Order: sequence, then C-alpha cells, then structure tokens
Amino acid sequence: MSTHASDPLAALGSLPGVADSVDSVRKAVDRVYGHRIMRRRSTEITAEAALRGARGSAALSGADWALEEVRRRTDFGGDPEARVVGAALRLGSEAGQLLSIWRQSPLRVLARLHLVASGEPSDSTGRPRHDGETVDEPLIDGPLPDAAEVEGRLDGLARLIIAGGDAPALVTAAVVHGELLALRPFTSYNGLIARTAERIVLIGSGLDPKAICPAEVGHAEQGAEAYVTAFEGYLSGTAEGMAAWIAHCGRSVELGVRESTAVCEALQRGAA
Repeated sequence: MSTHASDPLAALGSLPGVADSVDSVRKAVDRVYGHRIMRRRSTEITAEAALRGARGSAALSGADWALEEVRRRTDFGGDPEARVVGAALRLGSEAGQLLSIWRQSPLRVLARLHLVASGEPSDSTGRPRHDGETVDEPLIDGPLPDAAEVEGRLDGLARLIIAGGDAPALVTAAVVHGELLALRPFTSYNGLIARTAERIVLIGSGLDPKAICPAEVGHAEQGAEAYVTAFEGYLSGTAEGMAAWIAHCGRSVELGVRESTAVCEALQRGAA
C-alpha cells in the first residue's frame, strides 16, 4: 500500500501548489529563527507573538481591538467582546502546555481548550454539543453537522493525529483548523479553538517550536472575507478548494513571521 493511500493528509501534500506553499513557509520560518535577536531574546518574542496572535484570533471572532488595548486591559469579564478577547488570550497561554497530550489524546486537548476559553464550567463546557444545542460562532455559518457526524469526524481526526504520518506540518495544521471550523463541535468559541489547534500543530510538529510565527495574525490581516472564502474551499472538499485553504493558511503563517520579524527589528533598535 502506498504512503498516500494510508495517510490521506500526506496525499494533500501533493495537490497543485501545496508543495510551493510548504516550501515558502519553511523558508520564512527559518529566516526569523535565524534573526540575531532570537539568540538572546526569544522569550520576549514568544510572549509578543502570543499576544498578537490572540488579538488576531479575537478579531476574526468579532472582537477587533487595537493591540495596545489588548495589552492594557486586565478585566475581560464584562461585555461579549471583552470575553472573546479574554478567551483568546487564555487559549494562547494554554497552547504550549498541551503539546504532549495533543499527540496522545487530541480530544482531551480540545475539551480542555473549550473549558479554558469558556472561563467557567457549565453543562455544555468541554464536551461536543448535542443535537438541538445552538452554536455561537459569528463568522462561520456553513451547514452544521449533527452530533453523530461531529462525533465520528472528531474521532477520525484524532486517529489521524495520533497515528502521525508524513504530511507537512502546514498541511496537518490546515486540516485540523478547517475540520474544527466545519464541525463547530462546541456551543461556543469554535473559531478561537480551531485557530489554537492550528497553532498547537505548528508548534508541536517542530516547524515553530518557540511559537513565534502566529498564523492568527495572518488570518486576521488577510481579512474575514478572505478567511471565509478560503474556508469554503475546504468545505467543498475539491482538490482546488483544499489546496486554496492550505495556501491561505500558509500565507497566514508567513504574515505571522513578518510580524515577529518586525518585533525582532524593533527590539534590536531598542524601540520595544
């Protein structure tokens, strides 16, 4: 049996244009990791990337705050936008602590992410939604799979992650992100969780081990309309649609790299 037959994610790597996206992302990541400031101040760059990534992810979930407002605020328990920003920040802090569990039990990690995003437990926290429960996801309004389909597809996704394989990190991250957006398995915060899961794959794969390439920044920078259009390609399941979604995710990583490169330059100049 061929590798592609047994590893559907690896097969996506051979779609037209995907290899170019993977190569472009790798080169961009290598450049920022080679920046001279990374040798001395990588912890600061990681922290700044988490902040900027959280801001970008929250923007796509309807809370488009200025970076300095996100940095300044300490209370995120008030209005709905504040709760979204607070959830994004908590998820950004949590992502790096879940890498080893992700490889063994991705469904446990997803449950944990929903609990972290929610901030407080409820009857629906940390478990896939039941039929009849509403889903609060402001940006994505595609067909909503029923509970049985959600359970089956989550289980299939988990098996792929646990099995590993030869797929490039970008491909796996894009599929995890797209599948969670398609399923919207929880009653709330699905977009934030999907983008956090993408981040976990990119970090855990070794592509971005220091978490300094926030794809969420790039997703936000490309804009909600482009994000939804690319996601519709994922939903289509066609070769062209899947390749377009992977390319969109790759461009988002590259824009995250550009953001962190600018942070490196600012630190080098003593301006930040």
